[in-house]
Parts: sequence; structure tokens; C-alpha cells
Amino acid sequence: MNENKQDVSTTKCGFIALIGAPNAGKSTLLNSLVGTKVSIVTHKAQTTRAQIRGVVSEENSQVIFIDTPGIFKPKRRLDRAMVHSAWSGAGDADMSALIVDVHKGLNEEVAEIIRGLKNVNHRKILMLNKIDTLDREKLLELTKQINAELEFEETFMISALRGDGVKDFMNWCLENAPLGPFHFPTDQLTDLTLALTAAEITREKLFNKIHEEIPYNATVETESFKIQDDGSYRIDQVIYVTRDTHKKIVLGKNGQAIKSIGSDSRKELMEIFDTKVHLFLFVKVRKNWANDPERYQEMGLELPKK
Repeated sequence: MNENKQDVSTTKCGFIALIGAPNAGKSTLLNSLVGTKVSIVTHKAQTTRAQIRGVVSEENSQVIFIDTPGIFKPKRRLDRAMVHSAWSGAGDADMSALIVDVHKGLNEEVAEIIRGLKNVNHRKILMLNKIDTLDREKLLELTKQINAELEFEETFMISALRGDGVKDFMNWCLENAPLGPFHFPTDQLTDLTLALTAAEITREKLFNKIHEEIPYNATVETESFKIQDDGSYRIDQVIYVTRDTHKKIVLGKNGQAIKSIGSDSRKELMEIFDTKVHLFLFVKVRKNWANDPERYQEMGLELPKK
């Protein structure tokens, strides 16, 4: 029986864009909402490069949360593509939830996003994240400050990392989703393919391992994803960098860095896929990959004009 065949007169389904400045906690929130890891999380800003959707289905309601790239002042072509993707996700959704790191407060980045939200014609929710880092009086004052700039329909105070307040926000979203048929099967948690999931996990491990500027000039692609006869997965991936010196750093002395990245990625992929994973990583120099339309297509981004 197809679980998507439901009485559309009673089902609800809505798309909610999670937007905010880099490192506001959008990816952590998405993972908390879905109940499993669908979006990579690192301590570095601008980790999320394209829209990632997490699906929550409960009874007659389905909500698709869209994790968008952090909105910031772009300097490079890739930056512009990421910011465009974020605003595109907000524009196409039924609602937008602005995630604000309360420790940073109403800074210029948040103020710029609020100015952009004024041009988005749908329901808007404010989410104050990392509430454990600020006392209640300051939280209430911050709420007033932000709502004075743009009146939000609802304000939620959460800790995406600890899960505080996340269930209340999710229940509100399920309740307020517009009437309509489900877009995904009820057991599907994300729109990412297995190959894209694998590439994102390896990119996360790369970001966490390499602390220089390299990650921002690197991308990971899954060239081959095969299910073996014994049920295990063979995954071949390429890490593209822009310089020979970057390749040497990613490889590390005697190949130790790439081995560590591969080991960490393989371990998590086996947990996610619940099967044995044979992961093979290669590092290639492609000096102009940040201007290559195929690379942008692989990342789910639109190549902006120069």
C-alpha cells in the first residue's frame, strides 16, 4: 500500500526554510528536528553550501525543513551561489524561520537578513538559539529588539544542541502546515541520495581535520557508489582542491591526513547506512573548479554570473 495515498482534504504538508547567519545553528536544528543526522555540522562558518531537506511526518501532517546556507556578505562566486540558494529556499517555502545565535544578538548580519525577509511574502517565525548562553532578561530584551525590526508571528526559544524547545517548534509547524498532500513517503527523512550523503559526510570530516583555508577551496564528489553482492557499499570519492600545495596538506605526511579523514568518514557512514562500507578517497587538483558549472550542479547550486 502506498502510504502517500491519503485523503488530501485532511492532510497537511508545508515547507519551512531555516535561514540565518553562518554558524547560527541551522544544521544542528535540522538534525534535532528530524531525529538523525541529515546535515553536516562543523565549527567552521559556511559549511552548508546548498539546500538540504529534512522530512518530519506525524499522523496527517508532514513538514519539510529546508536547511539553507548561512547568509553573509559574499566575496567569491561560490559565496554568491550559496547566498542565492539561501534566499531561493526562503522564497519557495511556505514559511521562514530565522535562526539567531543569542550570544551574537542583533548584529549587522542578522539586521541585513531581516531587511531581506521584509521582501518575503509569507509567514515568518523567530527562533532564538543557544538560549543556555544568555539569561532570561536579556533573552526577552533581544526578542523585543528583533520584533521591533520585523514583527514575527511566533518566537521560540531553543537550544538546538540540547534539544530544548525543539519539540514545541516542531509541533507548531506540524499544526500550522497548509492543507495538501504529502511530498515524501512517511518513512523518508531527507531528499539527499546515498551518494550525496556520503559526499557530505566526507566533506564534514575534511573540514574538521584541515584547519587552514583549504576547506573553503575544496569540494567532495562521489564518483561511484556500488552495492556489493554481500550487501556492503563500495564508495569512490574525489576531493577537489585548487592548488598542489593544498593537495599535499590534505594528503598529509605519508598520507596520514587522508587516511584519518577516510577512517572517520567510513566509521560514520557505516553507522548511517547500517552496513559495511569500503571507502576509497582520491585527491585531485582542479584549479578552476569554483567556476566549473558541473561542480556547481553536483553541489546543487546555480552557477552565478561573474
